[in-house]
Amino acid sequence: MPSPIPAGAVVYAKDIARLGVFYAAVAGLRVTHAGDDHIVVESASFQLVVHALPADVAASFEIVAPPLRREDAAVKLVFPVPSLGAARALAARHGGELDPAECEWQFQGHRICDGNDPEGNVIQLREDAR
Repeated sequence: MPSPIPAGAVVYAKDIARLGVFYAAVAGLRVTHAGDDHIVVESASFQLVVHALPADVAASFEIVAPPLRREDAAVKLVFPVPSLGAARALAARHGGELDPAECEWQFQGHRICDGNDPEGNVIQLREDAR
């Protein structure tokens, strides 16, 4: 019997390989499965499935560099990180972006900063501030 699936999310992407690598590097997840149309990255408590967009949808828009942030989305993925500074450098190295340090704020014992992945999906990273 397969092990239970942890809490998770699905993000649709134009370039699943690039997003898989981004989330593995920035959020500290590991790639546990890769197929033609999806990549699974996860930790012991969270699973993110990066799923390919249908070809007609993917062809209908272009990802620019740097990507335009899609701030009108109804969901924002949140990941804990050991260091916002290190995550900022990793995000930039892998095609995403984390807002500058002066945009960070404190909330419930965490330093928090928003950013985006290489396709413009908004993310939030949280560093333990205690």
